[in-house]
Amino acid sequence: MTMELSGIGVWSQQLRYGDAAQAAEAAAELEELGYSALWVPDVGGPVFDAVGNLLAATRRAVVATGILNLWMHTPEDAASAHAALTAEHGDRFLMGIGVSHAPLIDHKEAGRYRRPLSAMAAFLDGLDAAKQPVPVESRVLAALGPKMLALASERARGVHPYLVTPDHTRKAREALGEGALVLPEQTVILCGSRDEAREIGVPWLRSYLSLPNYANNLLRLGFSAQDVESVSESLFDALIAWGDEEAIRSRVDEHRAAGADHVCLQVLTADSNAFPREEWRRIAAALL
Repeated sequence: MTMELSGIGVWSQQLRYGDAAQAAEAAAELEELGYSALWVPDVGGPVFDAVGNLLAATRRAVVATGILNLWMHTPEDAASAHAALTAEHGDRFLMGIGVSHAPLIDHKEAGRYRRPLSAMAAFLDGLDAAKQPVPVESRVLAALGPKMLALASERARGVHPYLVTPDHTRKAREALGEGALVLPEQTVILCGSRDEAREIGVPWLRSYLSLPNYANNLLRLGFSAQDVESVSESLFDALIAWGDEEAIRSRVDEHRAAGADHVCLQVLTADSNAFPREEWRRIAAALL
């Protein structure tokens, strides 16, 4: 049976890089709260161990990479890990795959980041050719621009766009058509004021807006270079849903109206290393 992806999920760097025992305990609670998928990043380290930890702690929830950095893995190793985890835990591991960003990859090996679209196609070829291939139904691509969206429509079950707006969700749905999965990440901050939201969110956003893939995508969506440089209020509000639980519900509804099948929420707090368990509970009580 093909894994189901609907409802609301959690995207969390704490579930990936926090204490493994705390991550397992949090994962079990997130599943009981009604979150349908747990998403984790891959910026180095044993990502498949982290995925296995979350799968072992849950019974129904999908565990997804958001994303598996293709420069850090061989297709053969990724396919082998997917096969082993699926054999042990059932069809609950969704492999989100992405090309990352040139400044991050070239930092350690200058010039390695070249022709990302071709690199993605080659990685997918490797998954298909592996001894135990990763099925198309078990993989999605981190697609922002039109060429990667087109590749996803041909070679994957759908897309997992990160740091996007409902307008991008609409464009992704139009590019992929009906049937494919559109699974955007949405950053949220539970807070009482704009000042509090920007104090938490602006430094976090700046780290991403310095990366060309995200900056260029925002320019395609109609924001100006000045919006990106200054983290304008309009750009901030478009990328981060902040305020109370109803503000978050409203943004999730916008993504759904634009064509999203599932929305994964990344909760920001003043302490970026802490598991935001109280915020996860508040959101679940209001939205699930």
